[in-house]
Amino acid sequence: MALTVFGVEGIPLVKEGDNIPRLIYEALEKQGQQLQDKDIVVVTQKIVSKAEGRVTKLDTVTPSKFAYEIAESMDKDPRIVEVVLGDTARVIRMKGKVLIVETRHGHVCANAGVDFSNVEDGHVTLLPEDPDKSATEIRDGLIDLTRKKLGVIITDTWGRAWRLGQVDFAIGVAGMSPFRDYRGETDMMGHILSVTNIAAVDEIAAAAELVKGKAEGVPVVIVRGYDYIETDGKGADLVRPIEEDLFR
Repeated sequence: MALTVFGVEGIPLVKEGDNIPRLIYEALEKQGQQLQDKDIVVVTQKIVSKAEGRVTKLDTVTPSKFAYEIAESMDKDPRIVEVVLGDTARVIRMKGKVLIVETRHGHVCANAGVDFSNVEDGHVTLLPEDPDKSATEIRDGLIDLTRKKLGVIITDTWGRAWRLGQVDFAIGVAGMSPFRDYRGETDMMGHILSVTNIAAVDEIAAAAELVKGKAEGVPVVIVRGYDYIETDGKGADLVRPIEEDLFR
């Protein structure tokens, strides 16, 4: 298998109401590129949130007493804490300046994905209301423009509980299975695999980040050559059920 991973350059700064499929399509045209069948379009969460109006101006936020208490104990801006709590289903851990929560979507991450990078001063972005729906809408729009079979992944950058450094993860998926399931297959030594179920979309998200970076202005990446299973997969499928979680 040979994979090709390349960035979509020339996408302008995204604002509320922008048509992301159209922006991707036009930027690819300017690059002299066209989408092909089975391409995977990897889109950073930030431009999706901006297009959907998931941006909050901190001056408009009135922190609750609880937010003030948390902010004081963690030396954080109480307005940011209030925004985080608004997108939080459950607080998992608080230590130092780290606030780990379960989002309303079921994802466990720092600060519910609330972020102030690559956004105007005094503003923060939130995760899309429904990342899987957002991925589906982007895919549908691109299919209308190209008539190609496509997968779409929406990504965000999170830390990992047992390893230093951050990695891009898939939070929204459309048109493809999130997994490459090896269970029941035989390895090179003839052993039956019983537990190996690779989170393929997370691996693709991480590969795409190597092209996107955080300061290069490349929010969309095309991954070509991965033979994914065409199905109605979702990013929500990646969330471990609470009854199987050994740590919460």
